[in-house]
Amino acid sequence: MSDVDMLIRLLSAALLGSIIGLERERILWAAGIRTHMLVCVGSCLIMIVSQYGFANVLTEKNVVLDPSRIAAQVVSGIGFLGAGSILARGEIVKGLTTAASIWTVAAIGLAVGGGLYLPAAESTVIILIILAGIKPLEEAYRSRNQSCQLKIEVESGFLTPELLRDTLQLRASQVKRFLVESRGSQGADDLSVLISKVSSQDIASFAGKLNELDGVKSVTIVKRGKNSNANPT
Repeated sequence: MSDVDMLIRLLSAALLGSIIGLERERILWAAGIRTHMLVCVGSCLIMIVSQYGFANVLTEKNVVLDPSRIAAQVVSGIGFLGAGSILARGEIVKGLTTAASIWTVAAIGLAVGGGLYLPAAESTVIILIILAGIKPLEEAYRSRNQSCQLKIEVESGFLTPELLRDTLQLRASQVKRFLVESRGSQGADDLSVLISKVSSQDIASFAGKLNELDGVKSVTIVKRGKNSNANPT
């Protein structure tokens, strides 16, 4: 391979990596343009070395090499960089998509390094569609399938799981948790109920429906970690 061809491959890898990195930079992730460019160029260079770096050794007698061995290490080795972009805070995990984009950028770099320009360019377009185009659909789906927590103060023994489901028109599988803490001396119970796969419209109607019950004293709805509705009776 000529020096010009090698330079073209490295520059092509930098360009394709920067396109994907720009999308991550747009939403202010730490792994942005430069990170994706470096990963893509580095993978491209490793592929070039794997294919052509040992050409002189192969001329020796009884020498057999597997040109894929070095390039294969990119697939497993890039994991440490992807893991570094993942943040876990309690039950919330962020950065998985960026970690996946880093891993796929490494694959693009390997493809360019191997001279597969068309598959590399096609993969770049597909990845951009996944990162930017599919996100609105994902958010729309999640908005219709949210989870919320209800904190309800009721008269002692008044609200049962069956009555809750009938009042809110829920399936049994949607009620993930139903905890009761009794205030024996005050004749009241504090309920903590976790409900999944409900729409924003349903969540907005829960407080009104529960407050229509005579034994309910107050209702607080917690959605996505924020108090989104508090309706004391």
